[in-house]
Amino acid sequence: MASNRPKVEDLHLVNLTKSFGDFKAVDNLTLTIPAGSFFALLGPSGCGKTTTLRMVAGLEEPTSGQIKLGQDDITNLPPYKRWVNTVFQSYALFPHLTIYENVAFGLRRQKAKDIDNQVKAMLELVELTTQAQKKPQQLSGGQQQRVAVARALINEPDVLLLDEPLGALDLKLRRQMQLELKRIQTEVGITFVHVTHDQEEAMTMADTIAVMNEGKIEQMGSPIQIYEHPKTAFVANFLGQTNLFEGTVAGIEGDELAVKVKDVTLYVPLSSTEIRSGRIVFGVRPEKVKIVDQGKTGLPKNQISGSIKLTAFVGVSTQYEVITNWGQEISAFEQNIDPSAVSLGWEPRHSFVLDPDQDLTAGLDTSWDE
Repeated sequence: MASNRPKVEDLHLVNLTKSFGDFKAVDNLTLTIPAGSFFALLGPSGCGKTTTLRMVAGLEEPTSGQIKLGQDDITNLPPYKRWVNTVFQSYALFPHLTIYENVAFGLRRQKAKDIDNQVKAMLELVELTTQAQKKPQQLSGGQQQRVAVARALINEPDVLLLDEPLGALDLKLRRQMQLELKRIQTEVGITFVHVTHDQEEAMTMADTIAVMNEGKIEQMGSPIQIYEHPKTAFVANFLGQTNLFEGTVAGIEGDELAVKVKDVTLYVPLSSTEIRSGRIVFGVRPEKVKIVDQGKTGLPKNQISGSIKLTAFVGVSTQYEVITNWGQEISAFEQNIDPSAVSLGWEPRHSFVLDPDQDLTAGLDTSWDE
């Protein structure tokens, strides 16, 4: 591809729908992905994220809607005419070619000039210069993934699509590659659109995450925004762990809403909800919950007594499952402690409020098979 092509600003999906018979895999999806961003489509199996990616790549035809790169409508263009390349989980490298020739493949098909310098520069970007003459089977999974990225990037796409790119790697290597892909994206400055069901993966790499469910976007924003302030029960449950409470508004105290939950009063920020009376549902993440000494002053305002039911060592902390006196299980991440009877505490500002009429189990029962 010619390197002097003017770069478009954004990738636009406009009322994009894909139906398979009566089933809508993608349902009237509209979003803009800013040029140069690392964007993640996150969701469980069957939510429509991979179908969306395949439509952008030109591998699936939309039932209706538009796909635009800048002002260019690419909805009906074949894949080879789009300024888009895709990296798959399977890598799809040519086993009989060296790493150098795998990366050079696209340029040779285009009869490009100065192939050698371009390939060497790309191998340097993905830190594989010393592996140039090896075959793919001689490399580790992480190295093969970087070859696949280099082979796609050398064609100078405006958008690089990543379809579950790290799914075949073990946990340690996957985490290393998350940082590698983020480094590469930052250096080349093009748009990466990453499809994954792995919440940690999306939050580690992406500037913006769109959480998908049943063909629609449940919530879109920065990793911090959607994690700290989920708007739906599905997002709260799917994006990490959470503790949800159902209660009744007891009144307003300063800039906080007092909520009666069974036999205790807990507080949420007044600014976090329009609810002023009746039923209310709110949540707090386990790492915000501290195990504290009962009755001492200077402790978090929200406190619940309970007994430890289960402990699980997870490396940097221990996860505790605590049973309240009304039988609800609450998760807390803390350093190792000894007592069995405890108080749990957290600051009201760490609570988020949800629609009390939602299905509070949404996002919990998901399939991880892709």
